[in-house]
Amino acid sequence: MADQEEEDLRMALRMSMQHSPPEPKRSKPRENVAVTSIDSSEESPEIKARRLQRELMAAAAERRMMMGKNTGSISTLERPVGLNVSDNAVPVVIEDKRVSTGPGSEKVETLGYGRLLSHDEANQLFSIIFGGGVSRDILAQWTNQGIRFSPDPETSMGLVQHEGGPCGVLAAIQAFVLKNLLFSPDKFGWQDPGSTRSSKSEWDVFSCLTEDGKTRALVRSIGEILSLCGSNRRVVIATLNVLGHENKSSKDGPGGEIDSKGLETLSIESALDLQRIIRVNECTSPASAFKKLEAMVPEFQSRMGAMLFLISALLSRGLDSIQTDRDDPSLPLVTAPFGHASQEIVNLLLCGQAVPNVFDGRMDFGGGMFLKGIPVNVEVGFLTLLESLNFCKVGHYLKYPKYPIWVVGSESHYTVLFALDTSVQDENELEVRESQIRKAFDAQDQSGGGGFISVEGFHQVLKETNINLPPEKLDYLCNTGFIVRSEFWQVLLDLDKSLGGLKDSTGLMGKKVFDIYHFNGIAKSVVNGTQLGEIPVQRPRLTKLRVSVPPRWTPEEFIADMAATSVSTEKDAVVEVSKPEPCQHAPLVDCIRTRWPRALCNWVGDPPSIV
Repeated sequence: MADQEEEDLRMALRMSMQHSPPEPKRSKPRENVAVTSIDSSEESPEIKARRLQRELMAAAAERRMMMGKNTGSISTLERPVGLNVSDNAVPVVIEDKRVSTGPGSEKVETLGYGRLLSHDEANQLFSIIFGGGVSRDILAQWTNQGIRFSPDPETSMGLVQHEGGPCGVLAAIQAFVLKNLLFSPDKFGWQDPGSTRSSKSEWDVFSCLTEDGKTRALVRSIGEILSLCGSNRRVVIATLNVLGHENKSSKDGPGGEIDSKGLETLSIESALDLQRIIRVNECTSPASAFKKLEAMVPEFQSRMGAMLFLISALLSRGLDSIQTDRDDPSLPLVTAPFGHASQEIVNLLLCGQAVPNVFDGRMDFGGGMFLKGIPVNVEVGFLTLLESLNFCKVGHYLKYPKYPIWVVGSESHYTVLFALDTSVQDENELEVRESQIRKAFDAQDQSGGGGFISVEGFHQVLKETNINLPPEKLDYLCNTGFIVRSEFWQVLLDLDKSLGGLKDSTGLMGKKVFDIYHFNGIAKSVVNGTQLGEIPVQRPRLTKLRVSVPPRWTPEEFIADMAATSVSTEKDAVVEVSKPEPCQHAPLVDCIRTRWPRALCNWVGDPPSIV
């Protein structure tokens, strides 16, 4: 009798998934159900478990039939093909989560198959990302880019970009991957680079990475970014609604791959396509999010990987919140005509908000008009060539991140700059004072990074930083009605430290020498060897740069002073002053100088490319 009743309930469950569901019916009146639950204390554990299972199945069937009645019909896409309901474990979809029940097991809440996007969600999402009239070339760029590591030992820690467009997304993920690999190495099964760099080259250090360690670092990095977008309260994960495909990850671990045949017919050319092929799961705990992301590695590695990640980030933040973050919500996040990721996308992945500017905080123009910048300190930062061209001013939050890793922006591409240890971020006494004064000045700068403030704002800067200017210097700076940063800085360099200035009698307090690395993930054609006739291969590039920040005076003055000091101490000796290695220049050096003014850079081989 019990077996027959269970079979009837399964039939009801299957009928509830049909296009035209019948009217829901109850097998017993409500009063009888209440009586049954009172008497349930006298049931045996086995009978009680079976009764609970039947009630769950009946509730699910009724819920689906009620939904079908309200919406007219339930799309066949609401349940992926090939889902088997076994006798031992019955997945019950309740509010997009799955409760697995079975003999001898507790009820465990796990992630289910998620839900499809609603019509309105899909339209809003497509419009926010691509706008109207997007070209097929741009759509192809964003739907043919997986998140995969380079197979080359020299760049094994780097993600490879084959298509133009998603570089902003890949660079942000790359920055977080490097943060985890370099500064939490014990979690990913490799030796601390700080302990190996003295005896090994950087290529040897990165070649020690294992595939499993890199994959775990990637999963952790994606989870951290999505959690940041979700304000550390939730993570929304977009997956593919591919019917009939099977992940190899269940058999081969998280590094498995999706059968490419299941993706051949997938394309995204409209909001309808998003609604058709995307499912979303919402996680409210880090454990469930990382478990789901680990299972999703093959999908991120597939050609839809970059697109799935971007959608996940936007939905984690919330589409309405994304539009509120922006200064101009009418513009698409993927910019025409080349399909590049906008600054809003990069900022979303770095600070959790899709603000369009790189200065700190909010710039208020009065009358309710303001522009939005970076609201908080960040773990990985951002530098841009546009600052060296005076098109913008990167604020302290992005320029001085927690870890020495920066996404580097040019006019058309995003790359990554990083150091192997945090000492490059250490500030000496002079730099600490500089940062304090610069921050106070920038707080009063309402010119959009133009480098000038009002007299009233200038007096506030002097008060906050304890600078005591002589009357003649104060009159000199204020006589035009506004104070220019460069003129103010020159006065500070001539003002003694006892008065709050930056005058340094040794001239060596600002000197620094360190190594830094630049990674460009875009695969470019290079000849594999030196033999003529060899076929070029596509590979990304890692470049090591030696950075020297000279003291306050010029290198020529420093050399002359060192020579004079040596001659005065050893009058009878012939002193030969060795000139430093001549510095090299590339657009990347201009970016580095926005972080370390006057920096001189050297490298071996071709100049590092930021395009």
